[in-house]
Amino acid sequence: MTRKNNAFTVTEDLTGLFAKGAGHAQVKPQATPQAKEAKPQAMTIDAALATVTRYMETTGYRPRTISDYNMHVTHFARITGTTHLAELEASHIYDWLASMDVSNQTKLTRLKCLKAFLGRCFDNGWLASKFWRAVTVRVDSPVKQGAAMKDIETLLRLLDLSDFIQLRDAAALLLMAQTGLRVSTVARLEAPHIDLDERLLKIDGGIIKNHQRLFLPLSDDLTRLLGVLMRQNDAIRKHYGIRNDYLFITRRGGCIVTSPTNNNIQKRLNKYARQYGLKNINPQALRRGFAKNLLDKGAHIALISKALGHADIEVTTRYLYMDKEDVAENLRDYL
Repeated sequence: MTRKNNAFTVTEDLTGLFAKGAGHAQVKPQATPQAKEAKPQAMTIDAALATVTRYMETTGYRPRTISDYNMHVTHFARITGTTHLAELEASHIYDWLASMDVSNQTKLTRLKCLKAFLGRCFDNGWLASKFWRAVTVRVDSPVKQGAAMKDIETLLRLLDLSDFIQLRDAAALLLMAQTGLRVSTVARLEAPHIDLDERLLKIDGGIIKNHQRLFLPLSDDLTRLLGVLMRQNDAIRKHYGIRNDYLFITRRGGCIVTSPTNNNIQKRLNKYARQYGLKNINPQALRRGFAKNLLDKGAHIALISKALGHADIEVTTRYLYMDKEDVAENLRDYL
Protein backbone atom coordinates (compact mmCIF):
# COMPACT_ATOMS: atom_id res chain seq x y z
CA MET A 1 0.00 0.00 0.00
CA THR A 2 1.47 3.36 -1.08
CA ARG A 3 1.93 5.94 1.65
CA LYS A 4 0.19 9.21 0.97
CA ASN A 5 2.54 12.11 0.28
CA ASN A 6 2.35 14.52 3.23
CA ALA A 7 2.75 17.46 0.86
CA PHE A 8 -0.85 16.94 -0.23
CA THR A 9 -2.23 17.10 3.33
CA VAL A 10 -2.75 20.58 4.72
CA THR A 11 -1.88 20.51 8.42
CA GLU A 12 -2.19 24.22 9.21
CA ASP A 13 -5.28 25.26 11.15
CA LEU A 14 -7.90 26.94 8.95
CA THR A 15 -10.78 26.43 11.37
CA GLY A 16 -13.51 29.04 11.10
CA LEU A 17 -12.04 30.70 8.02
CA PHE A 18 -15.38 31.02 6.25
CA ALA A 19 -17.61 31.01 9.28
CA LYS A 20 -18.76 34.59 8.65
CA GLY A 21 -18.91 34.33 4.87
CA ALA A 22 -16.41 35.14 2.18
CA GLY A 23 -16.03 38.42 1.85
CA HIS A 24 -12.68 33.73 -33.25
CA ALA A 25 -12.82 36.78 -35.04
CA GLN A 26 -12.64 36.89 -38.74
CA VAL A 27 -10.08 39.27 -40.28
CA LYS A 28 -10.98 40.93 -43.54
CA PRO A 29 -8.22 41.70 -46.03
CA GLN A 30 -7.57 45.43 -46.02
CA ALA A 31 -8.70 47.29 -49.08
CA THR A 32 -6.05 49.16 -51.00
CA PRO A 33 -6.67 52.79 -52.02
CA GLN A 34 -6.64 51.65 -55.65
CA ALA A 35 -9.36 49.06 -54.98
CA LYS A 36 -11.68 51.59 -53.36
CA GLU A 37 -11.19 54.18 -56.09
CA ALA A 38 -11.58 51.73 -58.96
CA LYS A 39 -14.87 51.54 -60.82
CA PRO A 40 -16.91 48.55 -59.63
CA GLN A 41 -16.71 45.55 -61.92
CA ALA A 42 -19.80 43.90 -63.42
CA MET A 43 -19.39 40.88 -61.14
CA THR A 44 -22.10 38.28 -60.65
CA ILE A 45 -22.95 37.15 -57.14
CA ASP A 46 -22.05 33.55 -58.01
CA ALA A 47 -18.64 34.53 -59.38
CA ALA A 48 -17.93 36.76 -56.38
CA LEU A 49 -18.94 33.99 -53.99
CA ALA A 50 -16.68 31.50 -55.78
CA THR A 51 -13.72 33.89 -55.54
CA VAL A 52 -14.32 34.68 -51.88
CA THR A 53 -14.73 30.99 -51.11
CA ARG A 54 -11.39 30.15 -52.78
CA TYR A 55 -9.69 32.88 -50.75
CA MET A 56 -11.16 31.51 -47.51
CA GLU A 57 -10.11 27.95 -48.36
CA THR A 58 -6.51 28.94 -49.12
CA THR A 59 -6.19 31.09 -45.98
CA GLY A 60 -7.38 28.37 -43.62
CA TYR A 61 -10.93 29.33 -42.70
CA ARG A 62 -13.01 26.65 -41.03
CA PRO A 63 -15.13 24.52 -43.39
CA ARG A 64 -18.20 25.43 -41.30
CA THR A 65 -17.60 29.16 -41.86
CA ILE A 66 -17.14 28.67 -45.61
CA SER A 67 -20.30 26.56 -45.74
CA ASP A 68 -22.28 29.30 -43.96
CA TYR A 69 -21.08 31.90 -46.48
CA ASN A 70 -22.18 29.74 -49.40
CA MET A 71 -25.53 28.79 -47.86
CA HIS A 72 -26.63 32.27 -46.80
CA VAL A 73 -25.38 34.18 -49.85
CA THR A 74 -26.94 31.63 -52.21
CA HIS A 75 -30.21 31.82 -50.28
CA PHE A 76 -30.11 35.64 -50.43
CA ALA A 77 -29.66 35.64 -54.23
CA ARG A 78 -32.46 33.10 -54.72
CA ILE A 79 -34.98 34.89 -52.50
CA THR A 80 -34.27 38.34 -53.95
CA GLY A 81 -33.95 37.17 -57.56
CA THR A 82 -30.69 39.10 -58.01
CA THR A 83 -27.73 37.97 -60.12
CA HIS A 84 -25.22 40.86 -60.18
CA LEU A 85 -23.64 42.70 -57.28
CA ALA A 86 -24.20 46.08 -58.97
CA GLU A 87 -27.98 45.73 -58.74
CA LEU A 88 -28.04 45.15 -54.99
CA GLU A 89 -29.70 47.65 -52.64
CA ALA A 90 -30.59 47.75 -48.96
CA SER A 91 -34.19 46.90 -49.87
CA HIS A 92 -33.05 43.50 -51.12
CA ILE A 93 -31.62 42.69 -47.69
CA TYR A 94 -34.83 43.77 -45.95
CA ASP A 95 -36.86 41.59 -48.31
CA TRP A 96 -34.54 38.66 -47.60
CA LEU A 97 -34.85 39.08 -43.83
CA ALA A 98 -38.63 39.41 -44.07
CA SER A 99 -38.85 36.08 -45.91
CA MET A 100 -37.39 34.17 -42.93
CA ASP A 101 -39.61 32.47 -40.38
CA VAL A 102 -36.89 32.31 -37.70
CA SER A 103 -35.95 34.17 -34.52
CA ASN A 104 -34.35 37.61 -34.66
CA GLN A 105 -31.16 36.12 -33.23
CA THR A 106 -30.96 33.71 -36.19
CA LYS A 107 -31.69 36.55 -38.61
CA LEU A 108 -28.89 38.58 -37.05
CA THR A 109 -26.44 35.69 -37.42
CA ARG A 110 -27.31 35.27 -41.10
CA LEU A 111 -27.17 39.01 -41.68
CA LYS A 112 -23.66 39.19 -40.23
CA CYS A 113 -22.56 36.49 -42.64
CA LEU A 114 -24.04 38.33 -45.64
CA LYS A 115 -22.48 41.62 -44.52
CA ALA A 116 -19.09 39.95 -44.21
CA PHE A 117 -19.42 38.69 -47.79
CA LEU A 118 -20.49 42.10 -49.10
CA GLY A 119 -17.61 43.69 -47.21
CA ARG A 120 -15.15 41.48 -49.06
CA CYS A 121 -16.83 42.39 -52.34
CA PHE A 122 -16.41 46.09 -51.54
CA ASP A 123 -12.75 45.59 -50.60
CA ASN A 124 -12.17 43.88 -53.95
CA GLY A 125 -13.71 46.81 -55.84
CA TRP A 126 -16.86 44.98 -56.93
CA LEU A 127 -19.24 47.29 -55.03
CA ALA A 128 -19.26 51.09 -55.05
CA SER A 129 -20.63 51.68 -51.53
CA LYS A 130 -21.39 49.97 -48.24
CA PHE A 131 -25.15 50.26 -48.61
CA TRP A 132 -25.74 47.45 -46.12
CA ARG A 133 -24.19 49.18 -43.11
CA ALA A 134 -27.48 50.69 -41.85
CA VAL A 135 -29.35 47.39 -42.05
CA THR A 136 -29.67 45.71 -38.68
CA VAL A 137 -31.80 43.34 -36.66
CA ARG A 138 -32.71 44.25 -33.11
CA VAL A 139 -32.15 41.49 -30.59
CA ASP A 140 -32.59 41.77 -26.84
CA SER A 141 -29.28 40.76 -25.30
CA PRO A 142 -29.69 38.12 -22.59
CA VAL A 143 -28.69 39.31 -19.15
CA LYS A 144 -25.61 37.44 -17.95
CA GLN A 145 -25.84 37.14 -14.21
CA GLY A 146 -22.85 37.35 -11.93
CA ALA A 147 -22.03 34.80 -9.27
CA ALA A 148 -24.04 35.29 -6.07
CA MET A 149 -22.07 35.65 -2.85
CA LYS A 150 -24.29 33.09 -1.11
CA ASP A 151 -23.32 30.45 -3.70
CA ILE A 152 -19.64 31.35 -3.40
CA GLU A 153 -19.83 31.09 0.40
CA THR A 154 -21.68 27.77 0.16
CA LEU A 155 -19.00 26.25 -2.04
CA LEU A 156 -16.19 27.55 0.17
CA ARG A 157 -17.77 25.83 3.18
CA LEU A 158 -18.20 22.56 1.24
CA LEU A 159 -14.56 22.33 0.14
CA ASP A 160 -12.17 20.26 2.25
CA LEU A 161 -9.30 22.63 3.02
CA SER A 162 -7.16 19.78 4.35
CA ASP A 163 -6.83 18.50 0.77
CA PHE A 164 -4.32 20.40 -1.36
CA ILE A 165 -6.38 20.46 -4.57
CA GLN A 166 -9.50 21.70 -2.81
CA LEU A 167 -7.44 24.24 -0.88
CA ARG A 168 -6.03 25.50 -4.19
CA ASP A 169 -9.50 25.67 -5.74
CA ALA A 170 -10.90 27.55 -2.73
CA ALA A 171 -8.09 30.09 -2.95
CA ALA A 172 -8.66 30.59 -6.69
CA LEU A 173 -12.44 30.89 -6.19
CA LEU A 174 -12.12 33.47 -3.43
CA LEU A 175 -9.42 35.37 -5.32
CA MET A 176 -11.56 35.74 -8.45
CA ALA A 177 -14.63 36.63 -6.39
CA GLN A 178 -12.79 39.39 -4.51
CA THR A 179 -10.61 40.77 -7.33
CA GLY A 180 -12.51 40.05 -10.55
CA LEU A 181 -9.38 38.66 -12.20
CA ARG A 182 -9.71 36.75 -15.45
CA VAL A 183 -8.98 33.05 -15.06
CA SER A 184 -6.19 33.38 -17.65
CA THR A 185 -4.49 35.93 -15.39
CA VAL A 186 -5.05 33.79 -12.29
CA ALA A 187 -3.32 30.87 -14.00
CA ARG A 188 -0.19 33.00 -14.58
CA LEU A 189 0.05 34.56 -11.12
CA GLU A 190 3.29 33.95 -9.25
CA ALA A 191 4.20 34.14 -5.58
CA PRO A 192 5.98 37.53 -5.97
CA HIS A 193 2.66 39.04 -7.05
CA ILE A 194 1.30 38.44 -3.52
CA ASP A 195 2.34 40.81 -0.74
CA LEU A 196 1.04 39.11 2.40
CA ASP A 197 2.35 41.81 4.74
CA GLU A 198 0.54 44.62 2.93
CA ARG A 199 -2.38 42.33 1.99
CA LEU A 200 -1.99 43.47 -1.60
CA LEU A 201 -1.99 41.89 -5.03
CA LYS A 202 0.62 43.56 -7.26
CA ILE A 203 0.39 42.41 -10.87
CA ASP A 204 2.76 43.57 -13.59
CA GLY A 205 1.35 44.37 -17.02
CA GLY A 206 2.90 41.29 -18.61
CA ILE A 207 0.03 39.01 -17.55
CA ILE A 208 -2.83 41.54 -17.85
CA LYS A 209 -4.91 41.74 -21.03
CA ASN A 210 -4.48 45.51 -21.42
CA HIS A 211 -0.81 45.32 -20.31
CA GLN A 212 -1.37 47.78 -17.46
CA ARG A 213 -0.13 47.20 -13.92
CA LEU A 214 -2.84 46.36 -11.41
CA PHE A 215 -2.86 46.69 -7.61
CA LEU A 216 -5.77 45.13 -5.70
CA PRO A 217 -6.39 44.69 -1.95
CA LEU A 218 -6.76 41.28 -0.30
CA SER A 219 -9.16 40.50 2.53
CA ASP A 220 -7.95 38.93 5.78
CA ASP A 221 -9.48 35.55 4.86
CA LEU A 222 -7.95 35.57 1.39
CA THR A 223 -4.53 36.64 2.72
CA ARG A 224 -4.60 33.81 5.26
CA LEU A 225 -5.66 31.27 2.65
CA LEU A 226 -3.01 32.33 0.14
CA GLY A 227 -0.31 32.16 2.80
CA VAL A 228 -1.16 28.53 3.55
CA LEU A 229 -1.39 27.72 -0.16
CA MET A 230 2.04 29.19 -0.88
CA ARG A 231 3.64 27.10 1.86
CA GLN A 232 1.94 23.94 0.55
CA ASN A 233 3.16 24.81 -2.95
CA ASP A 234 6.73 24.97 -1.66
CA ALA A 235 6.38 21.51 -0.08
CA ILE A 236 5.03 19.97 -3.29
CA ARG A 237 7.64 21.58 -5.52
CA LYS A 238 10.38 20.39 -3.17
CA HIS A 239 8.99 16.85 -3.22
CA TYR A 240 8.98 16.66 -7.03
CA GLY A 241 12.05 18.80 -7.64
CA ILE A 242 10.04 21.37 -9.59
CA ARG A 243 11.25 24.94 -9.92
CA ASN A 244 8.65 27.62 -10.62
CA ASP A 245 6.90 30.45 -8.76
CA TYR A 246 3.32 29.82 -9.89
CA LEU A 247 0.71 30.60 -7.26
CA PHE A 248 -1.64 27.88 -8.53
CA ILE A 249 -0.02 24.57 -9.41
CA THR A 250 -1.05 21.01 -10.20
CA ARG A 251 -0.73 18.05 -7.84
CA ARG A 252 2.77 17.47 -9.24
CA GLY A 253 3.87 21.09 -9.05
CA GLY A 254 3.35 22.09 -12.70
CA CYS A 255 1.41 24.88 -14.39
CA ILE A 256 -2.38 24.49 -14.25
CA VAL A 257 -2.71 25.57 -17.90
CA THR A 258 -1.46 23.30 -20.68
CA SER A 259 -3.25 25.07 -23.57
CA PRO A 260 -5.54 28.10 -24.11
CA THR A 261 -8.57 25.83 -23.64
CA ASN A 262 -7.27 23.60 -20.84
CA ASN A 263 -7.35 25.29 -17.43
CA ASN A 264 -7.59 23.10 -14.33
CA ILE A 265 -9.25 25.80 -12.22
CA GLN A 266 -12.02 26.40 -14.74
CA LYS A 267 -12.67 22.67 -15.06
CA ARG A 268 -12.79 22.22 -11.30
CA LEU A 269 -15.24 25.09 -10.82
CA ASN A 270 -17.53 23.63 -13.48
CA LYS A 271 -17.35 20.28 -11.71
CA TYR A 272 -18.25 21.79 -8.32
CA ALA A 273 -21.17 23.70 -9.85
CA ARG A 274 -22.63 20.47 -11.24
CA GLN A 275 -21.84 18.44 -8.13
CA TYR A 276 -23.48 20.83 -5.68
CA GLY A 277 -26.16 22.32 -7.94
CA LEU A 278 -24.74 25.86 -7.83
CA LYS A 279 -25.49 28.45 -10.51
CA ASN A 280 -22.97 30.78 -12.15
CA ILE A 281 -19.92 29.35 -10.45
CA ASN A 282 -17.54 29.95 -13.34
CA PRO A 283 -14.73 32.46 -13.96
CA GLN A 284 -16.77 34.89 -16.07
CA ALA A 285 -19.68 34.88 -13.61
CA LEU A 286 -17.26 35.49 -10.73
CA ARG A 287 -15.85 38.49 -12.60
CA ARG A 288 -19.32 39.89 -13.24
CA GLY A 289 -20.32 39.26 -9.64
CA PHE A 290 -17.26 41.18 -8.44
CA ALA A 291 -18.21 44.17 -10.59
CA LYS A 292 -21.88 44.10 -9.52
CA ASN A 293 -20.90 43.79 -5.86
CA LEU A 294 -18.75 46.93 -6.13
CA LEU A 295 -21.59 48.79 -7.83
CA ASP A 296 -24.07 47.76 -5.14
CA LYS A 297 -21.66 49.09 -2.50
CA GLY A 298 -21.55 52.48 -4.20
CA ALA A 299 -18.31 52.27 -6.19
CA HIS A 300 -18.07 54.62 -9.17
CA ILE A 301 -18.06 52.94 -12.58
CA ALA A 302 -14.64 54.44 -13.36
CA LEU A 303 -13.19 52.74 -10.28
CA ILE A 304 -14.85 49.44 -11.22
CA SER A 305 -13.43 49.73 -14.73
CA LYS A 306 -9.93 50.22 -13.33
CA ALA A 307 -10.31 47.26 -10.99
CA LEU A 308 -11.41 45.04 -13.87
CA GLY A 309 -8.49 46.18 -16.01
CA HIS A 310 -10.74 47.42 -18.81
CA ALA A 311 -9.16 49.75 -21.36
CA ASP A 312 -12.61 51.06 -22.36
CA ILE A 313 -15.25 52.03 -19.80
CA GLU A 314 -17.96 51.01 -22.29
CA VAL A 315 -16.92 47.39 -21.77
CA THR A 316 -17.51 47.82 -18.04
CA THR A 317 -21.09 48.96 -18.59
CA ARG A 318 -21.90 45.62 -20.18
CA TYR A 319 -20.91 43.90 -16.95
CA LEU A 320 -23.21 46.14 -14.93
CA TYR A 321 -26.58 45.44 -16.47
CA MET A 322 -29.23 47.81 -15.15
CA ASP A 323 -32.79 47.81 -16.43
CA LYS A 324 -34.63 51.05 -17.24
CA GLU A 325 -36.33 51.17 -13.84
CA ASP A 326 -32.94 50.95 -12.09
CA VAL A 327 -31.58 53.78 -14.22
CA ALA A 328 -34.58 56.02 -13.52
CA GLU A 329 -34.41 55.35 -9.78
CA ASN A 330 -30.70 56.11 -9.63
CA LEU A 331 -31.05 59.31 -11.67
CA ARG A 332 -33.71 60.55 -9.26
CA ASP A 333 -30.99 61.09 -6.65
CA TYR A 334 -29.41 63.76 -8.86
CA LEU A 335 -32.57 65.83 -9.49
